Amino acid sequence: MLRFLLRRSLGAVVILLVISAVTFFLFYAIPRNPALLACGKGVCTDDQLAVVEHNLGIDEPIPVQYWHYMVGIFAGRDFPAGHCPAPCLGFSFRDNRPVLDTILDRLPTTVSLTIGGALVFLVLGLGFGMLAAWRRGSLLDRVVSSASLVLSSMQIYFLGPLALAVLVYGDHQIFPQPEYVPFTEQPLDWLKGLLLPWLVLATIFTANYTRMARATLIEQLHEDHVRTARAKGMSRATVFFRYAWRGSLIPIVTIFGVDLGSLFGGAMITEFTFTLPGLGRLAVESVTQSNLPMLMGVMLFAALMIVLFNIIVDACYALIDPRVRLA
Repeated sequence: MLRFLLRRSLGAVVILLVISAVTFFLFYAIPRNPALLACGKGVCTDDQLAVVEHNLGIDEPIPVQYWHYMVGIFAGRDFPAGHCPAPCLGFSFRDNRPVLDTILDRLPTTVSLTIGGALVFLVLGLGFGMLAAWRRGSLLDRVVSSASLVLSSMQIYFLGPLALAVLVYGDHQIFPQPEYVPFTEQPLDWLKGLLLPWLVLATIFTANYTRMARATLIEQLHEDHVRTARAKGMSRATVFFRYAWRGSLIPIVTIFGVDLGSLFGGAMITEFTFTLPGLGRLAVESVTQSNLPMLMGVMLFAALMIVLFNIIVDACYALIDPRVRLA
């Protein structure tokens, strides 16, 4: 198991390095000098622009800048704005604030969206999937299957504005205006402010898990051990929940771990749609402001979360199926 985790961890390091390099070098394909942001509405002279570029550390060759950035993550760096201890992601071009501090301030919103969305789609998706499998061939089964097929083709950037127009700004205000309130301050306001974003974020995943739970349950109902339990005279509920349901959990748990990474990315899109102060809005703001340190920090942090989710899934699956360790 230790060797298995070591191989996965080394692979994750390579992936993070590739993502950081691609993001860093693609940033300079944008035909905009971030040093011009320091001029505000005025115009910098060539000498002033050179000073600003030196203070931002963008007057050196791009490979040298990338090397200094990566070294700073492990050893820290000194900037005109002050010393940045490891893990140093630099200072924002916009306000000279440490990038890591800004990310940690925005992180609770994204984490709240991710965890809440995961709980919603697990409860709804698995619940509807179980109902469809239990009543296979019935009208309920056909309605649930058709609805999940339609909803799985939707996108957050379409569902979000539609939900706002109908459920928030419509004649009957069913949901309050989405906003983020720290859970430690007002738990009830935290719940009400994120309920609609949770539902929108979980819609696509709910549809997928409904279809997957239904398919795996029906498949398990035709397995030999389930048929044997039925032949022994066990009740339908016992056969369904004790044998078929438990057997179907293995692929569901595996896909759930992988989908956590996708859910993290979906949460970032949801934040921008509902104007919530999370990492998603921070990433968009970084691009529009040509704020390389902030953009790099958000991209690396998001990539790290996705990679960690995948490593956890690999480890769990290796415990379930030892053959995976040899892969």
